[in-house]
Formats: sequence, C-alpha cells, structure tokens
Amino acid sequence: MPRRNRPQRPDEPPPLGGHGWARSESAPDGEWLVRNVSGASTTKTYRCPGCDHEIRPGTPHVVAWPAGDYGSVEDRRHWHQHCWTSRARRGPMRRR
Repeated sequence: MPRRNRPQRPDEPPPLGGHGWARSESAPDGEWLVRNVSGASTTKTYRCPGCDHEIRPGTPHVVAWPAGDYGSVEDRRHWHQHCWTSRARRGPMRRR
C-alpha cells in the first residue's frame, strides 16, 4: 500500500521564510535558522567552520544562517552536527 502524506500536526512548525524546513534557534551568538541535511541529498564537499575539516558528499550535517533580514544565501554555513552543537564551547577555527 502506498504511503500517504500525513497532515501537518499543530505542534509542528511551518516552513520558515521560504527556506524549507528550517528551525529557529536562539543562542548566545544570535538567532539562527538551522536545517538538517541528510547524507543522501549531499553532492558537494563543504568545509566546517567549527573544525575546519571537510564535510564529504554523503555525510549528514547541518546548514545554519543568521535569522532576520540580514541573513542571505551567502551567509549559509555547513557544519558537522557535533561542531554546531558545541560551537559555544570552542568558537570557530581560524585559518593560519
């Protein structure tokens, strides 16, 4: 039997600002829109700003960008999930 699309539950947040299924996060470093990306949907290599290591194609990760009027496509950053959740403890890496 084919799967039916389930109706949106009232406790689920709607898509934010045309950015797909992003969630809003508030942290000491500001307000963010955050989206989880499955490994199956990735085809490019990204560099994580938290650890400065590559995020290879096929690796699940997080895309985050500042919320509000000042956040744009150029502000999006791809993070390892662990690096995103621990960013307050270590901050972004600086390239030498």
